[in-house]
Amino acid sequence: MRFLYLLLAVLFFLFQVSSGFVDVAPADTVACRNQGNFCRLGTCPPTFEGTGTCNNGALLCCSKVPGL
Repeated sequence: MRFLYLLLAVLFFLFQVSSGFVDVAPADTVACRNQGNFCRLGTCPPTFEGTGTCNNGALLCCSKVPGL
């Protein structure tokens, strides 16, 4: 029975070590968000317009319409 507690402690340690993996966002998504815009599937909401793409062309980059 003590073996199971030791095994559980080792598994927690292994998962803690491997938790540093981060999925990198595509370049167009980073560029959209750096401009203060957001990505959306489908059309942009009212008072926003599509100015580019996100997620390698799968999403639309929406920005606020100037003057509104």
